[in-house]
Amino acid sequence: MDPRKYNIYFHTHTISGIIIAAILYVIFFAGSFSFFKDDISAWQKGKSIVARKPVPGFNNLIDSLSHKYNLQGRSFDFYIQRQGQGAYVSMTASADTTISKPKPKPKGEVKRRGRGRRGGDDDSAYFLYSFADQKAAGDYADAYDMGEFLYRLHFLAQLNQVFPFNIGTPVGYLIAGIVSFLFLFALITGLLLHWDKIRSSFFLFRPMSKWKTVWTDMHTVLGVIGFPFQFVFALTGVILIVNWVILTPAANVLYDGNTEKMYESLEFGRSIKADYTYTPMKGSFDMDAFVAQWSSRWPGSQVTRVHIANYQDESMQVSLEAKPNPEANFAGSGFVHVQVASGKILAEKSPVADASYIDGVKSLVYHLHFGDFGGKPLRIVFFILGLMGCAVIISGILIWLVARDKVSTEKRKRTFNFWASNVFLAACLSMLPVTAFTLIMLKVLPKVDQAAIYHTYFYSWLALSTYFIVRRSFPLMNRQALLLSAVLCLTVPVANGMATGLWMWATWQQGAFDIFFIDALFLVLSVCCAFAWKRVRSEARPFRILDQKNDQAGTPAKPAPSRIPSATTKI
Repeated sequence: MDPRKYNIYFHTHTISGIIIAAILYVIFFAGSFSFFKDDISAWQKGKSIVARKPVPGFNNLIDSLSHKYNLQGRSFDFYIQRQGQGAYVSMTASADTTISKPKPKPKGEVKRRGRGRRGGDDDSAYFLYSFADQKAAGDYADAYDMGEFLYRLHFLAQLNQVFPFNIGTPVGYLIAGIVSFLFLFALITGLLLHWDKIRSSFFLFRPMSKWKTVWTDMHTVLGVIGFPFQFVFALTGVILIVNWVILTPAANVLYDGNTEKMYESLEFGRSIKADYTYTPMKGSFDMDAFVAQWSSRWPGSQVTRVHIANYQDESMQVSLEAKPNPEANFAGSGFVHVQVASGKILAEKSPVADASYIDGVKSLVYHLHFGDFGGKPLRIVFFILGLMGCAVIISGILIWLVARDKVSTEKRKRTFNFWASNVFLAACLSMLPVTAFTLIMLKVLPKVDQAAIYHTYFYSWLALSTYFIVRRSFPLMNRQALLLSAVLCLTVPVANGMATGLWMWATWQQGAFDIFFIDALFLVLSVCCAFAWKRVRSEARPFRILDQKNDQAGTPAKPAPSRIPSATTKI
């Protein structure tokens, strides 16, 4: 390769990689566990979705709301969860002004942030409803669980609450999008950088060489093996998180700045326009029968959203949206829009027969990113590839540090490099033990909601990361992180069994395979961490960083202990 091109690829890959290293690790780690979001939620609540197989029931939900609210003239949105265990319910204030009157906002009231803020200052509502229990599970914050936490952490949604100011898009999403975009640069330049060596050195791994060689081999081999997976996730992540960057110019050029019309053309939202007539509708409406009717007409599909406009008014309209099951049809989306009083179908599209080009593109992006088209085996493969990406990031940080820890490098630069790597690695290696610790605490805390999960996870993450940073020893950090992970991951199934009685053999016999899977997953992680800790403790070789005793230009460093931050032990 031409030396100039090599230098361009090398520096672009290195700089883009080290800038995003820690945040990218968080995205990959949390995203890997997000493949089992529903399983983690079932494990936390002790209620298996697989074993119970709840049937969505809208009539009971609407009836229960009628005991608390006057539903005349209201509009509803039911967002069905992926496995049909429940639905997020959004209810607006009534369009009938004789019923709905906005309530004055109390002075000094703090505006709620986040998804749970829906509802405003009137008598609207937003909450999660469980079809299995046939009751409301509370508002978004009360129904928050660990699966939702890890899912939203993988695109940094929690930062939106830390930085609530408006810059055109939520801060967390913007940072995650920028990181995904820079990750594309790192991936492409990394592949070009190693392209000439892929054929001759693809299987080259030298575990008995010096540490820089070991990390380089691991970084290269795992990076090349996981390249297709990482590239797909970087690309789809950019599209899903910061699509407004791509779509805004198109809206300005093709739609004269009308973004709402553009999103309707892309089938991201369908508006229902129904003028309220102040005339009560004659008869009643069976929502369950309506959903069952269209579900039977669309076999191999799943209802994802139900919308009701102007409930119990003569102008009442119902819209139902559905998506095909990936095994039945990889691409597609469907909807039906009905005027209830006359029974007239205003619009209809089958999710299994009328797939458009837009459906194909959107389905490709969503399915590739969420890994929901191959069942549990595919999600396990994606989980392993995601953890491989974490290993590539860790090895990249170590390569970057050791390559710059030279006597000829200025002391201030070497010190900065050490502390940057120290902070990065402390934050990264703390995530697994902290995740296991939080899951254990979920079985101990008297009340588990969004605040409890936030406090447990982030405070323990801060405490453990600070401890590792203060110790200033990479080998010690590695050994203790592995030992903590082994112990805490092993405690996860034990805590579940002691708190709920759902031991692994019991969940297997009951067919609660989602709960069983999480216990088994952390048991496997515990065994892997224990094995790695034993090998590191007994067979690792020492290495030295920032040896400053003979830190003079041109003078080689001697193997003497250092008084400044050092790592002169085994790793």
